[in-house]
Amino acid sequence: MEIVKVSDKKTAKAFLEIPKIIYASDPNWIPHLDRDIDAVFDPRKNSRFHHGEAIRWILRDAEGRLAGRVAAFTDRSLAGTFGQPTGGMGFFECINQQEAAFLLFDTCKVWLSARGMEAMDGPINFGGKERFWGLLVDGFEIPPPYLMNYNPPYYKNLFEAYGFKNYYEQYVYHIESKIELPAILEKKFQRLTETQGYHFEHMRLKHMEKYAEDFMFIYNQAWGEVHNNFQPMTKKQALENFAGMKAVIDEQLIIFGYHHGKPVAFFVSIPELNQIFRYVNGKLNLLGKLKFLYYKWLGKCRIIYGLVFGIIPEYQNRGLESALIMSLKHIVSKRYFYKSMYITWLGDFNPKMIRIVEHIGAKRALSLICYRHLFDEQATFERHPVIGDTR
Repeated sequence: MEIVKVSDKKTAKAFLEIPKIIYASDPNWIPHLDRDIDAVFDPRKNSRFHHGEAIRWILRDAEGRLAGRVAAFTDRSLAGTFGQPTGGMGFFECINQQEAAFLLFDTCKVWLSARGMEAMDGPINFGGKERFWGLLVDGFEIPPPYLMNYNPPYYKNLFEAYGFKNYYEQYVYHIESKIELPAILEKKFQRLTETQGYHFEHMRLKHMEKYAEDFMFIYNQAWGEVHNNFQPMTKKQALENFAGMKAVIDEQLIIFGYHHGKPVAFFVSIPELNQIFRYVNGKLNLLGKLKFLYYKWLGKCRIIYGLVFGIIPEYQNRGLESALIMSLKHIVSKRYFYKSMYITWLGDFNPKMIRIVEHIGAKRALSLICYRHLFDEQATFERHPVIGDTR
């Protein structure tokens, strides 16, 4: 077997082709967009290269056939957040052969060790956790939502046989739009909005700059409070994030919460785009864009994809998570277009949020695992710390 570094257009193309071999007979697989994968490894498009580096490899078998791929990356701003310096590996695809998988894992380990790393998490993204993060271990019968990892069941055995351990689990919940939410949530929502100075509104694209600034304000306070070495989001980055989603945003699915006019919370959701992207075969070229517009016109996007909550620390534990969901529920109930929603992703280290989502009637649909592998077998392994009170 031969490991080949991705270093030119030919090997970059092969990196994109390998999943088509692995999933050739899987009816539920939906290919990621080539441009979404390419963007991760493009320093002009991925700001993580400002404080990190990434590398890709493909694997060929003895006959020269494509047999696997993997990527490894370091991020100096996050490498030591929880204990030992930790790098990442991801975009793993491999035939069902332990020798091949171990060669890919070993290649990542050697590269990361040479850069001072003592562990690696995977499969993860060289970027945000909302995409390409975790190994699917339950929910194989469901076509994956947009930007979510999907893999054959045998990958779990390959990771664990190599020595990866469960660092934390990620859950995706599903809820029908027509479900009746608990009456107590409506009472809490009314109390917040009628007597406590809160109001909730959906984003309006014509005021994108205002909402991007509100998003940045909430994000920096919410995430800066709990993550070491946190890199604050700039207004420019916030605007770029919203501008990048502009073509697919349904403005009524992005909810902001305010307290006496101060932005304090958001819930970002979008139409579940894989319901359309399944028809473009990973290519958003001219033909792919025409197909996208056609199937969008046909109304194929009937599911909402809830991406992320954000609540600044001093306003947590006041029922704003439920209020954000109630606001979205009020909007969706008037439109009758969206039939259901995925809520993603919730780590098992956040039991409070899990309880809230389950309380409104959402059911767990998908489970993924973020693994960690310690290079020193004698080192003590610790799972991701739990957020807040677990009672």
